[in-house]
Amino acid sequence: MRPLTSQDPRAVGPYRTLARLGAGGMGVVYLARSPGGTLAAVKVIRAEHADDPGFRARFRREAEAAARITGPWVVPVLGADTEDREPWLATAFVPGPSLAEVVGAGGALPTATVRALGGRLAEALMAVHEAGLIHRDVKPGNVLLALDGPRLIDFGIARHEGATALTTTGAVIGTPGYLAPEQASAGPPGPPGDVFSLGCVLVYAATGRRPFGEGGGAGALFRTIHEEPDLTGMEPGLTPLIAACLAKDPADRPTASRVRDALAARAPGAPGDPARVRDPREYPGRRGAPAPHELPRTASASDPWPMPAGLPALIAERSAAALALPDPEPLPVTLGPAGDGDASGPARRRLLTAGAAGAVLLAGGSTATWIALRRRGGEAGGPSAGSGKPPTYTIGLHADLGGPGRVTGLAHQRGVQLAVAAHNAREDKVFRLALRTEDDTGDPAKALRAAGRLAADPEVIAVVGPTGRLLREDLVQRYETERLAAVVVAAGSTIAESGTGLHLCVTRPFDGMLPTGLISYLTRTRPATRILLVEDAADPVRAKETGGEFRDAAPAGATLLEHPLVRGNAGFGAVARKAVTSRADAVVLGGGNASRAARLATALAGEGYTGSRVATGSALGPAFLQGAGAAADGWVFAEAYADPTALPSARTFTAAHRKRFGAPPATWAAEAYDAVGLIARAAGTTSASGEVRSGIARRLVRTEYRGIVRPLAFDASTRRVRIPGGIFLYRIEKGRPRFLGPFEDV
Repeated sequence: MRPLTSQDPRAVGPYRTLARLGAGGMGVVYLARSPGGTLAAVKVIRAEHADDPGFRARFRREAEAAARITGPWVVPVLGADTEDREPWLATAFVPGPSLAEVVGAGGALPTATVRALGGRLAEALMAVHEAGLIHRDVKPGNVLLALDGPRLIDFGIARHEGATALTTTGAVIGTPGYLAPEQASAGPPGPPGDVFSLGCVLVYAATGRRPFGEGGGAGALFRTIHEEPDLTGMEPGLTPLIAACLAKDPADRPTASRVRDALAARAPGAPGDPARVRDPREYPGRRGAPAPHELPRTASASDPWPMPAGLPALIAERSAAALALPDPEPLPVTLGPAGDGDASGPARRRLLTAGAAGAVLLAGGSTATWIALRRRGGEAGGPSAGSGKPPTYTIGLHADLGGPGRVTGLAHQRGVQLAVAAHNAREDKVFRLALRTEDDTGDPAKALRAAGRLAADPEVIAVVGPTGRLLREDLVQRYETERLAAVVVAAGSTIAESGTGLHLCVTRPFDGMLPTGLISYLTRTRPATRILLVEDAADPVRAKETGGEFRDAAPAGATLLEHPLVRGNAGFGAVARKAVTSRADAVVLGGGNASRAARLATALAGEGYTGSRVATGSALGPAFLQGAGAAADGWVFAEAYADPTALPSARTFTAAHRKRFGAPPATWAAEAYDAVGLIARAAGTTSASGEVRSGIARRLVRTEYRGIVRPLAFDASTRRVRIPGGIFLYRIEKGRPRFLGPFEDV
């Protein structure tokens, strides 16, 4: 939640706007108050989109359908004007946490709560389907927990059955890990897909993990399509029903109404016996006979439900913060297109996502913080309210500026300096930023002391860094112990990947995610039918990461050949000959040693191999370019950093970097710039009743931020950055890497 800017309307229809809940390419979402005092999330569509007759017609059709959805477990539409110059839609504001927040913080829910949750969500889906809509993104983040039960939100990608959606036709729409197999393969959606997603949500609620494994991207989609769900830890009485919901064939799944009825029914048993879910064979799938006419009574909003521990207190806090918001003072502005004015809006592609979800997830957010700061100054070095100046928050930079990693450290420093200056130059800022830098020179002992000094400074609200490619576990634990958020930009090591601390936020995709970009390249850009997978025994970690992804999600119809690369200097020639004799049209290197990658490139060139050659960015470095020479040309690498000089969205940043430092930005400078923006956004959405430093770690992975490089959004349950959007491809041309762009655009 952010304060209104001078460009924001003070009224939308009958609603008085109070704060921004989010902004994206399609429009802006506001927290607003009705004439009767009701809080609402109001979504305003930008005029340039509304000027498209086809878009306006689809928006009108979907708004009308959404307004028909009724029931206690859906967030109701309060009003809409689809004919306004900038169409808008208002939904109820619900000050409750998401299921992802609750399970992420407290673990799996009791069986009774899961049963009640499932029955109510199934009833919500019944209402959606009866209105002729398909939700298409049922997941823990779109389930809000209120005092009387859950609420299903986020109809931003919902669509009519058989109608054209507001999103791109043929795209995989939704969240990997919760998508039905037919959605994961970009097939036609339908109500059974929502039932499948509901099954995934209930597994997550009951066990604290996803039924098809963690992570995102191609691996999760592959497992959803081809593997059976992991239902370990599920209560036996729930398992048969959940298994039926997760059937691969949509026709074998029960309808939402049958799920609702099965969860509401109690099997005969002795008095006092725990309730048992009715066997789903009594409620067959869509192929089976119709359900019995005599159905059990369903839950109502007046029925008590076994809510998770601590939920009432959290809702009370968020409700108080939202209800305390005053009407904004009127400003002499003319109502015009709702714009963000910068590159800091949420990065969600979907049209109407931020409204309901943002309203609830950020209910104790930045506007309340902003009001409190204006009244009493900031917690971190803020002046008194009487000074009229905004408070100052300090961001720490933990970098190697004088050791072996000084090039990357300097890039971080320059990016952070520019970001702090850009933030402080904003007219609508509600706090200022300051910077404190600690140089660890790449020394492990000094790094721990640097972390200690930053943690001991009460003015520091979060840290960018450490800047090394390998993030050591002792540093992760040090920041965790000190309860100081560390936003890591460059590290992609397995140590960083295994860190589960609540104060670690890694903004780049982990190294294990990078093969997704290579799979896409060999599927869409340079389709390959015979792929030779070369796993380098000298780097078993990278070999396992790349090999595992290609085995899980090789391009459809492709034959995967395998040839290990043994340690030592032997074996390169044998691999090259295998590539030629097997008629492989692509070679995939699973390994991160740049010198050995150069030897493989030389051997392939010596055998006259001309097919695609790909690897992850850990193998790209001076040793590869110098060692391979001309044989390096044509190789394609997947990396987690972009070239800001080639990005239109980073044009202003690049110009500022050249002006201030006399050189174009180096690798990781733009990503460090975005890390500061993410921290500033999270600092503006912490609870008004808590300190910024203690609240920012919780908010970071629940914050969505549109950076100059790419959108930043996280899975709150795993604390991992989402892809696509953060994997980029480079091709070697004339001995130099040439930026091709985000893998999904190549």
